[in-house]
Amino acid sequence: MGLRGGHVPLEHPSGDRRPLSHPPVPPLRGVGVLILRDGKVLLGKRRGSHGEGAWAPPGGHPDPGETVEETARREVLEETGLLIERPRVGPVSEDRFPEGKHYLTTFVVADAPTGAPRNLEPNKCEGWEWFSWDALPSPLFLPLTSLHQTGFRPL
Repeated sequence: MGLRGGHVPLEHPSGDRRPLSHPPVPPLRGVGVLILRDGKVLLGKRRGSHGEGAWAPPGGHPDPGETVEETARREVLEETGLLIERPRVGPVSEDRFPEGKHYLTTFVVADAPTGAPRNLEPNKCEGWEWFSWDALPSPLFLPLTSLHQTGFRPL
């Protein structure tokens, strides 16, 4: 393909030769924090955004210039009031949501040995509960479903 008038035609990632009407959008980045205590993981039921009604760990989007670990610490504190210890960057899931959003979610495994989780963002979460990794509630948020299906064990 050559340049014509400074325009480079875009092709579909599938190899389809028809030009794209819009360039592909890179995936969004997310961070999910698997907080462990007494052999259980902390999950909240999502409210008011994609994945509403699904169980998910605390997490969110990195702020500009923020590392994955910094995002994990900030999101957990903002959402639950907990201070995490020993954050370990874990696996990544790639998911396409039914509404078209495409995410790369990096999971962080961390401990929170003290304190009770508080629901500090009730417009985004119905509340926090501890679950055994072998008995997770349903439905799970898509990135957590993808992670669980790999056989990954955070414990």
